Amino acid sequence: MAVSSGTSFVLASVLTVLLFSGMQMYRQWLASSQLHTILGGYLGSILFIFILTAVGNLESTLFGKGFQTKFFPEIILCLGIAMTASGMVHSVCSTTCFLFSLMGLYYLNRISQQTYAIPLPSQPAPTKKKK
Repeated sequence: MAVSSGTSFVLASVLTVLLFSGMQMYRQWLASSQLHTILGGYLGSILFIFILTAVGNLESTLFGKGFQTKFFPEIILCLGIAMTASGMVHSVCSTTCFLFSLMGLYYLNRISQQTYAIPLPSQPAPTKKKK
């Protein structure tokens, strides 16, 4: 079931705060082993997706449905916030957050293109006639 942009903004903001506070509460556990550190980076990439969703929905609510999130400044700013939050747990979490976030951004873009892109009309290939 789809929700409005305003409701989605509130949900993404609440999930952002909950995930950030959870990462800070379990900071020692996330930094205790290599696998937990990678998990911390993955949680940071989910934090990036939540922050990006909140920012995109806020802009959609304020500026209208046609407004699109751009690479600069929105994506760069959200990625910086998520990497900083991950870096507060462990420095390797920040690196893995960056890598997981790029993968997540790629798949988010693919889903967005499949859902919202306007299909281009296909033109038949010109045929060459022999003389």
